[in-house]
Amino acid sequence: MELFLDTANINEIREALGLGLISGVTTNPTLIAKEKVDFQERVREIAKLIYPGPVSVEVLAQDAEGMLKEAVEYSSWEPNIVIKVPIIKEGLKALKKIHEKGIKTNVTLVFSLNQALLAALSGATYVSPFVGRLDDVGHDGMELVSQISTVYNMYGFPTRIIAASIRHPLHVIQAASVGAHIATIPFSVLEGMIKHPLTEIGVKRFLDDYQKAKEFLEKK
Repeated sequence: MELFLDTANINEIREALGLGLISGVTTNPTLIAKEKVDFQERVREIAKLIYPGPVSVEVLAQDAEGMLKEAVEYSSWEPNIVIKVPIIKEGLKALKKIHEKGIKTNVTLVFSLNQALLAALSGATYVSPFVGRLDDVGHDGMELVSQISTVYNMYGFPTRIIAASIRHPLHVIQAASVGAHIATIPFSVLEGMIKHPLTEIGVKRFLDDYQKAKEFLEKK
């Protein structure tokens, strides 16, 4: 199980790298727009920081030809860039051609097993089921991850599963339990995974006991 960071914020990536916990980054147009920076400059900055780990960058075109053109351009920026392609008809048309050019892909906005199966058959490197968004509309996002894992293992598909749209630390535990290869998480979720109230109480108690022992010895 690997962890990717779902962000375009350089400070968050640096801090997560400092912890030694992440091995890749996923971005999308919304995350990059939020940073109010030049698209290409930020993508290249992230790619250099996380190298040799993968950085997923989403195409913006809505037609297969435009997607292919963007995929070729984006992948030329840095060697570890992965192209995110939406699972729509034009995306599938583009995906096969992108794969044939040896460019790694991440099929995104996946909400069904059918979509995940099509992605794998088209040669996707990664597939990203959006578990949080499924939960939001009353479906079980992790059940989809479990179904994808079962089918991929049954037929030996090399496509790796990225549990995306992760909302809280429990999602990460569930993703690991049902066979996701990767969870891509916001920085806030990474912080939440580290913290536990009993750990904080335990650290405080150790420090308090040490201080009491020190004061006792100083009085002797």
